[in-house]
Amino acid sequence: MRSPPDADYDCCPAEREPDVSSFEGLPAPDLPAWLETLLVPGTRRYLVPVDGQLLHVMETGPKDGRPVLCLHGNPTWGFLWRKVAAELEGSGLRVVMPDLVGLGLSSKPRDPDAHTLRAHFAWLRGLVRALDLRGVVLALQDWGGAVGTGAFLDDRDRLAGLVVLNTVLGPPKPGFRPTLFHRSAHVAGVSDLLFRTLGFPQNVITFAQGDRRSISGPVARAYRWPLRGKTRNAGPLGLTRMVPDTMAHPSVPALRDVADFIAGWDGPSAIVWGRRDPILGRLEKRTMRVLPQAPLTPTEAGHFLQEEVPAEIASAVRDVVSRSG
Repeated sequence: MRSPPDADYDCCPAEREPDVSSFEGLPAPDLPAWLETLLVPGTRRYLVPVDGQLLHVMETGPKDGRPVLCLHGNPTWGFLWRKVAAELEGSGLRVVMPDLVGLGLSSKPRDPDAHTLRAHFAWLRGLVRALDLRGVVLALQDWGGAVGTGAFLDDRDRLAGLVVLNTVLGPPKPGFRPTLFHRSAHVAGVSDLLFRTLGFPQNVITFAQGDRRSISGPVARAYRWPLRGKTRNAGPLGLTRMVPDTMAHPSVPALRDVADFIAGWDGPSAIVWGRRDPILGRLEKRTMRVLPQAPLTPTEAGHFLQEEVPAEIASAVRDVVSRSG
């Protein structure tokens, strides 16, 4: 069995950079049989070398279909989008579900400080260019919102539409107070206990759901599986530290770029919101203000709403695709 990449990776010498005209990707790590059965039958999986990292990608639908790029956040992986992909089966859409660096089966730098918002912009931008994705409809959730839009700052001509789930699309307001959880990520010793010993936050994500049964049993196990072992949890810690704790945090300028991008977006968009999300649910009105042209689908789902309302999300994707030409 091939093991997923889990360290600082000098994996991509120039001669191995992909040729987009015939790119098929590198072989992906094997999955255990119990996890494989949870995916959409026929899911394609491969690795893409980008800037010294390997990004794991899953996709469904025809290879020449309109690309829908589905982006997750912390501490999940592309697996989060499988139910949405199933709802889009037969639509002719190519549903592309990468794992962010540090999560899933993508490579995992051991230093949490490797995770900066601009680094994630660059890694995802490299993936989009490697796959030569054009006419992209972005589906965004959690950190995927900022990372996804940031990846297109220099490639706006590749982007055709936005489907926004519970996420953040700009910097915090001055005077904000970070949560105790996010503050603790910056405290040595405490952060090691939480993330490396207790397996936060992947061991408790069910509590962020509207219906806690939506992440249980094999599904909950599937979220823990790529992060098993203490050395693999630098990604969740690094991504948590990317959340601003002051206005001087290095993520703030990058988030301002994201906000400017969204303010200038006049293409088709839609919002699907989980109102029972204890993390970002309160940002529904703020998201509507920055995307006033986007129709809203409110739901009683929690933070990982792809597990609870995949049909509503798929409907929003089809709607944006139909309006994006």
